[in-house]
This record gives sequence, C-alpha cells and structure tokens, in this order.
Amino acid sequence: MIFYLIYLIVLSLITFFVYVTDKKKAQKGAWRVPEAALLLLSFIGGAVGGYAAMQLARHKTKKWYFHLVNIIGILWQTAVLVYLIANPTLQF
Repeated sequence: MIFYLIYLIVLSLITFFVYVTDKKKAQKGAWRVPEAALLLLSFIGGAVGGYAAMQLARHKTKKWYFHLVNIIGILWQTAVLVYLIANPTLQF
C-alpha cells in the first residue's frame, strides 16, 4: 500500500507541474503539452495534482472532459487506496 501511495503522490506532483507549465506556455504562445498527455497523466495516477492545478492555475477549467477525467481518476485512485487499506495483507 505504501508503494501505491508514493506512486500517487509522485505522479500527482508531476502532473501538477506539467499542467502549470502548460498554462505558462499557453500565456506565452509557446509550444504546448498535448491535451492527451495531460489527460493520461491525470488518469494513470495524477488526478489529484491535475485537478489541483486546474483550480489553482485556472487551466483547462472550461473543458468538461478535463473535469470528467480528473474526477473519474480521483474516484478510481481513491477506491484502490481504500481497498489496499482494507486488505493490509494483500501482496503484489
């Protein structure tokens, strides 16, 4: 369980910084991170960081599918965490 928690924290931090970097690049008219990459990072474990960056940096907030992917990501990532906490003897 601790490895999964570390995975979520690290990926959320990475996702947060990628979203914020993309916002700064958007403001400067520079090369952008593809939307698919942002969505993938959120979905595979960085949803908390992605959603936090959306709110704090005001980035991609008008795109409904960013909200949807981040919320679904938060739900499944939390469900796995709760499952792992409820089953402490589970080994991978």
